[in-house]
Parts: sequence; structure tokens; C-alpha cells
Amino acid sequence: MKVAFIGLGNMGLPMALNLLKAGYEVTGFDLVQSQLDIFSNAGGAVAKSASMAAQDAAVIISMLPASRHVEALYLGDTGLLSAASGNPLLIDCSTISPRVSQEIAAIAKVKGFAMIDAPVSGGTSGAQAGTLTFMVGGETRDLEKAMPLLEKMGKNIFHAGLNGGGQTVKVCNNMLLGIQMLGTSEALRLGIANGMDPKVLSDIMSKSSGRNWTLELYNPCPGVMESVPSSNGYAGGFGVDLMLKDLGLAVENAQGLDAHIPLGELAHHLYGAHSKAGNGQLDFSSVFKLAED
Repeated sequence: MKVAFIGLGNMGLPMALNLLKAGYEVTGFDLVQSQLDIFSNAGGAVAKSASMAAQDAAVIISMLPASRHVEALYLGDTGLLSAASGNPLLIDCSTISPRVSQEIAAIAKVKGFAMIDAPVSGGTSGAQAGTLTFMVGGETRDLEKAMPLLEKMGKNIFHAGLNGGGQTVKVCNNMLLGIQMLGTSEALRLGIANGMDPKVLSDIMSKSSGRNWTLELYNPCPGVMESVPSSNGYAGGFGVDLMLKDLGLAVENAQGLDAHIPLGELAHHLYGAHSKAGNGQLDFSSVFKLAED
């Protein structure tokens, strides 16, 4: 089976490499040549454009930064919905607006293409290990076709509902994650201000009612936990600007539905301030520094 993988960034590259390891014939495309070189050296085929990568592919997977990039890839006279040959299954793993995801899927259906949205959780480490969580929106029959590939890239695969359902879950999940990181950072800062050892404080709270994923597995305080960005100068991981983008999607989605998310809006504001202070490329756990400031 020939697979086209569009978007070989920090997440897309390890996902595509796992498909290669599983024996799939994968042709990749990315705008960054160094990413293409890594993929090529690992045995993947590279294309000079997205449309060339998608030529004769049975499955097309996209992993792109934002809604506008996904729209540009699939829509318009030169988009894949017009240029793709055959009848490939389309899998968009980008994190984008649920509304945009639904609109693209509707156009794809009219043109005779099966499409699912399958955003992921698990970060770059999960992408490398093949343990990502996929949140899938689309028809059951289309998810069943995609399962053999998703299982090579992820460990947990959930069917969230119809098209756009996966994006809705991702937006809700990342809004909660951003809020949790802010709350965890503030709690640790308060404890430190009182003279507490942050590791002792973290251990106690991890066994108490304040326990959460950021506290237990992704602690934002440097030196508390090994092998997390906070103990590596906040390098790698999930960037502040990416979290800011996802919180923006949550705010946009809530406004469109007249839903109220005051904590989500506050989190969006705080991550925005942190990004403007020059921290946009650091891991999102670096908001621990914002609490200090």
C-alpha cells in the first residue's frame, strides 16, 4: 500500500518513520529540506510537491500546523481534492478548527473521497514511540480502513463521532491541559515562596486531590523530574506558540457557539503574554517562569 505523508515536522516525521518501519511504502513531502533528508535517509521516498506525493497513493495523511495550511492543501483548483488520482482515504492528523475540518470533509464527500480527522495527543515522545492517542471524527467504515495505519503510530484510538468530532475533543483536551499547567505552576510557586521543596510538594500533591497529568508526568519546575523539558531548559516538547494556537481554537469555537469558557480565555491571554515575552518556542511548561515573573 502506498501512503503519502504531507508534513514531516516534529510530529509528522516520527509518525511517518513508524509507518516505514511497519513496512508501508511511504512518500513524504515537507517544505523543510532537512526534514526530507532525514526521511530519505531512513528509506522513505520524497516528492517535490504535495500533489506529487499524493499521486497514486491509497492513503493520504496530513500533519500541518494550522487550519489555513490544511485548507490550502486540500481545497482550491490545485488542492488535493482536485488533483488527487484514484480514490484515496484522507486522514488529517493536524489540530485545526472543528468547523474547518467539517467543511473540508463535506467537500471531500461531494467529490467522492472518504475523509477522517484524527488529531493526536502524546507529544513528540509519543510520536517517536508509536504510542500516540488518536481522536477520530468520521464514518465508522472509514475509521476501520484507517485502523491498520493508526495502530502503527498510536496506542489508543478513540472514535469521537462524525467529522469534526476528533478536532472538538482535541480542542477541549488541550484547553484543559493549558489550564492545568497554569494551575500547577502557580501552586508550586506558592509552595516554593513558603520555603517548600518543590519535589516534596509535588510528591504530596500527586497523592492528593490536586493530582493531575502535568504534576505527575510533566512537572514544570526544573529539577523535580528528569527527562522532561523543564529540566532541559524547556527545550523540545510542545511549544508555547502551539498551545497558544490551540487555546485560540478553543476561544474561537466557544465564541461561535456562544459557549462560556472564562478559564480558557484567561489561559489564552496568559500564554499570549508569555509568548510575547519571547518564549514562544519554549515548551509550554515554561509558563512556570510566567508565574515567577
